[in-house]
Amino acid sequence: MTTASLEATHALHPGGKLLFDGAEWDFQTVRRVYDAVDAIARDELGLDIFPNQIEIISAEQMLDAYSSVGMPLMYAHWSYGKRFARDEALYRKGYTALAYEIVINSNPCISYCMEENTMAMQTLVIAHAAFGHNHFFKNNYLFQQWTDPAGILDYLDFAKRYVATCEERYGVEAVERTLDAAHALMGQGVFRYPRAPKINLAEYERRRRERIERDEQDYRDLWRTVPGGKPARANDAVDEEARERKRALRLPEENLLYFLEKNSPKLRNWQRELLRIVRNVAQYFYPQRQTKLMNEGCATFVHYTIVNRLYDKGLISEGALLEILHSHANVIAQFDYNDQRFSGFNPYALGFAMVQDIRRICEAPTAEDREWFPAIAGREDWPAVLRDVWANYRDESFIRQFLSPRLIRRFRMFALADKASDPKVHVEAIHDAEGYRRVRSKLADSYDVAASEPDIQVVEADALGDRPLVLRHTMRNGVTLADLGKDATLRHIRWLWGYDVRVEEKAG
Repeated sequence: MTTASLEATHALHPGGKLLFDGAEWDFQTVRRVYDAVDAIARDELGLDIFPNQIEIISAEQMLDAYSSVGMPLMYAHWSYGKRFARDEALYRKGYTALAYEIVINSNPCISYCMEENTMAMQTLVIAHAAFGHNHFFKNNYLFQQWTDPAGILDYLDFAKRYVATCEERYGVEAVERTLDAAHALMGQGVFRYPRAPKINLAEYERRRRERIERDEQDYRDLWRTVPGGKPARANDAVDEEARERKRALRLPEENLLYFLEKNSPKLRNWQRELLRIVRNVAQYFYPQRQTKLMNEGCATFVHYTIVNRLYDKGLISEGALLEILHSHANVIAQFDYNDQRFSGFNPYALGFAMVQDIRRICEAPTAEDREWFPAIAGREDWPAVLRDVWANYRDESFIRQFLSPRLIRRFRMFALADKASDPKVHVEAIHDAEGYRRVRSKLADSYDVAASEPDIQVVEADALGDRPLVLRHTMRNGVTLADLGKDATLRHIRWLWGYDVRVEEKAG
């Protein structure tokens, strides 16, 4: 089993002949397909991408990437091995299939392709991942704001080495206990608003050394408490210091991992660094959680458009196109709400349908479209409209702005009112003239990541004395935290804080 890397070039296949014939692939063929896809993506769709690095990997390597949340160089943790064993067993028994690809938001953008794929599927994967996802990662405002594609691989390499060093020095059990607690709080370990500019790994290392030096200086400062040192301060000075420390905590604080990393009286320096690593990984994935629908819609539309253009140009055969479209149809399948396989809206199906619908509104708007979307109806340059949408929206705002009555009817959407005080569930809006805006608004609300997670903030922390930590949960629609999950999470927080922790419920 080997991993092969392909560097991209930009020379089109000469003569307009088929780029490939048959299912088998080799690296020359993959290179030819990449170049043809690249020409359409840049010249016709106007995509702006990071340099591409395409890796051909085995099923075992794909399973390994699955188990470590799709990231190369991920630090070791028992949960990744457990996930690998489960996924491998299901795959070997034929209960589940593997993804055709995994793509990494890095610069260069890394796309992992399965070596078991046919050449037609490699074509789909290159168009989908190396151009669709790549363009979205590079241009969407959330990824530009929160991620550092040029530095993520270096940072993950640092994190992997640091965790391994901690395991050798402090023991695997101690490191796993800290990571277990940090992983339990990943959902509450992100900043939802900008706090500080992104820094590269060199800057990160410089700041880490400065923190260590400050800690050592604080340790040496203890010598002034021995006999013969400076006299002890009066009680009022101690009280003022405590008040100043509370002010410095800048409460309330929404990022629990950040607060514990900076202020826990119990944690040692290496444990604080582990919390910082987990927090940075959680922050890196935060934009992906907010753009799943748009990201997959963009990539699916890109691969669908490109492979059809390849066929129109005579570069792929009808058989290859049919194989790709068969896979495409499976990817965008949407089950009805009363189907036992239904688990919500398929992000590939709804995202692709919305992007296609925007193109339709630009090219052939109806009177209804002109009423609902006057800014884009009839626009000739539909690729520019799509690039603007992909750059400036997230799932919630994308749906709220661009879900059309036509798609609401097509997907037969309706809105339910489900209140805890009412034993019955009511249909409050359907796909008709009176219900369109209500349905669209309710669906958009369901894609708001901030609204789907509990609003928990640190509101009080006693720096001295018994040092209790007080968290406040602001309820939405009167929904309290589930006792089982709350108690399990509080045990992790108490362990990281080292003292008592309690949660207050507050009506929103």
